[in-house]
Amino acid sequence: MIKSGVTRFAYTYDFGDNWEHALLIEKRLPIVEALSRPTCAAGKRRCPPEDCGGPWGYLELLEVLADPAHPEHAERREWLGEDFDPDDFNPEIVDATLAAHFSRA
Repeated sequence: MIKSGVTRFAYTYDFGDNWEHALLIEKRLPIVEALSRPTCAAGKRRCPPEDCGGPWGYLELLEVLADPAHPEHAERREWLGEDFDPDDFNPEIVDATLAAHFSRA
């Protein structure tokens, strides 16, 4: 995309909840190996769970999870599972998920 002059673009995910993403391509890395699929070079934080209510619902969810005394804490933990950590991010797991998805395509 950088070659074409496009370095910024917008992406909407989940039209019901309207997750608006502004993407910026900062640089193009040299090709290490030829792959016919996208790869994950880096990232931050785990993606929000499906159907959490968009950006506002996710912020509320994070507040509930951070407060064990919150009346909805136990219910939300049960819904997400005890192992849900919003700060957990592993590029290797994302890359494996991309590889599995694009090998089926």
